[in-house]
Amino acid sequence: MISREQVVQTAESIAAIQQDDGGVPWPEGHVDAWNHIECLMAMAVAGLREPVGRGYAWLAAHQREDGSWPMKVVGDAAVERGGESNHAAYVAVGLWHHWLVTGERAFAEERWPMAKAALDYVAGLQTERGEIVWERDAHGRPATYALLTGCASIHQGLRCGVLLADRLGDPQPHWELAADRLAHVLAAHPEAFADKSRYSMDWYYPVLGGAVRGQAAFELLEREWGTFVVPGLGIRCVSDQPWVTGAETCELALALDALGDRDRAVALFADMQHLRHEDGSYWTGWQFANRKHFPYERSGYTSAAVILAADALQGLTGGGGIFRDTAAPSGLTGRPELCGCTPARA
Repeated sequence: MISREQVVQTAESIAAIQQDDGGVPWPEGHVDAWNHIECLMAMAVAGLREPVGRGYAWLAAHQREDGSWPMKVVGDAAVERGGESNHAAYVAVGLWHHWLVTGERAFAEERWPMAKAALDYVAGLQTERGEIVWERDAHGRPATYALLTGCASIHQGLRCGVLLADRLGDPQPHWELAADRLAHVLAAHPEAFADKSRYSMDWYYPVLGGAVRGQAAFELLEREWGTFVVPGLGIRCVSDQPWVTGAETCELALALDALGDRDRAVALFADMQHLRHEDGSYWTGWQFANRKHFPYERSGYTSAAVILAADALQGLTGGGGIFRDTAAPSGLTGRPELCGCTPARA
């Protein structure tokens, strides 16, 4: 485990890279809404109120009329103008997390229109079967396929949006219906998604996002445990490279914690601490064949994943259970051969 003081130091390393306009960039300089929001959640855990407030102001300033954000923003310019569905959905996770950590109703009310527009944008990209396509391009055209990791994250976003809507007295039942339909596709119809199975995220994200729980979740994680987990180091980002990454390792720890598998969650969290820098930031990954950090960078999103995992495992704030408590209701993950859905592909 890391101490509360170390958590604050890591959050301060995120604040140190925040731009003057409030955006929290990738190491190469662009900002995307999903990683930006994750960094705001981490700083909220550490009580860094001012940078968190500036970060949500950045989101409000860059949200478009349709509820989305550009894929990549550099300065004030959108350098990739498509709008990803999972980027838009994650604002609801961030705002619900902020409520759980701070209890600030006024903050949630102020940013509620932003969340409503974002989740309505997401729901508008759902197919008849239930998956949600990954983007609407710069010309407003929806993509022709969906991504499993993105949809699993969207599932959590929709669940958090429903909880926030109910708390604010503005129920959004169509989001709950969209989440139920999406949960079933994630659990029972992997053929509905583009094949990205070499990435570890496609392995554990249905558990992390709450669509798959219980025995089915343990069975899912067991199938590829030996493929991705490198004892003592963390987990691989991709199955065919000798490369472990801190963010993915912490996310798998969060997924295990959500299942009550605390021992393995704690062990994985401890394994990845070799990536910690003396200033509290974290290297993105480690190439264990060449024994070098790869890429040679320390990323805000890795530090953010560390903080969220520390909160879940240590109960530092009221937001520590956000990955445990936004799961699909039981009964939505029935056997695909009996559900009557149209398969995505023959």
